[in-house]
Amino acid sequence: MYGICTFTKIVEMSTIRLKNIKIYAFHGCMMEEGQIGSDYLVNLKVRADLNKAQVSDELHDTVDYVLLNKIVKEEMAIRSKLLEHVGKRIVDRILASISMVSSVAVTVSKVNPPIGGDVSEVSVTIVAKR
Repeated sequence: MYGICTFTKIVEMSTIRLKNIKIYAFHGCMMEEGQIGSDYLVNLKVRADLNKAQVSDELHDTVDYVLLNKIVKEEMAIRSKLLEHVGKRIVDRILASISMVSSVAVTVSKVNPPIGGDVSEVSVTIVAKR
């Protein structure tokens, strides 16, 4: 005796990460930071349904990490006083530009921050979902 079996498609979210994007930028509250600039590292994680791309092997079926890198670089080029501000801009722009993305996490790190101590970096992580 056999029962009726139904299958439900399970949508699995996949993750794309861009690690340690190195950028020289001019963020900070001090006037000198806006003139001299400093080194930053940006780490990005996006989640999306990439099942179609796994089958098709086509770029238009996935999240283009070249575009993600471009968005990060363009937003980092716009001066902000706070890392929170630039991080939020990156997250908002990715969600506005790439409909396939369901969530974004970005960590913006200032390397050797001028905070009067021996600190290798300070970072802020911003996370958002649709």
